[in-house]
Amino acid sequence: MHLYLVRHGIAAESEEYDTDSERPLTKQGDRKTHKIAQRLYDLEIQFDLILTSPLLRATQTAQILQTVGLSSKIEESAALAPSGDIGHWLKWYKQWQEIGSRSLTLVGHQPDLGNWAETLLWGRSQDALILKKAGIIGLILPETGSPVGRSQMFWLTGPKFLLC
Repeated sequence: MHLYLVRHGIAAESEEYDTDSERPLTKQGDRKTHKIAQRLYDLEIQFDLILTSPLLRATQTAQILQTVGLSSKIEESAALAPSGDIGHWLKWYKQWQEIGSRSLTLVGHQPDLGNWAETLLWGRSQDALILKKAGIIGLILPETGSPVGRSQMFWLTGPKFLLC
């Protein structure tokens, strides 16, 4: 199963909003995220589902991915909010995996997505993988059993490499 971890696009500064959850993408963030989504579409990448953090900037990023045709389905997951628990997501994933889907995208935040990737790759987080805004990590998860420490990375790219 292919898992894509996508960090939200460039967002407004936190001091402009009452809560962190209200921060939207900036015009630049929206524009760049659209270009990146279009590039993924041009590469013929498709997702069976986009699972997103409930925070506005992440849901906007997920909607952009959907708008260009990368997936028809979006769901929110509290596990993808900042400081979310990978354990909750793993329980969800185990059930979702039984459906037989082949490609999933998680839209969330740094450092969580980088730490989750490390956990899936090496069994523990080391705070080493840094995902830029609108950057992508691609992992191949095993078909059976827990993916923790058993996954393989096939893609790690910052947004500038997709904006060419």
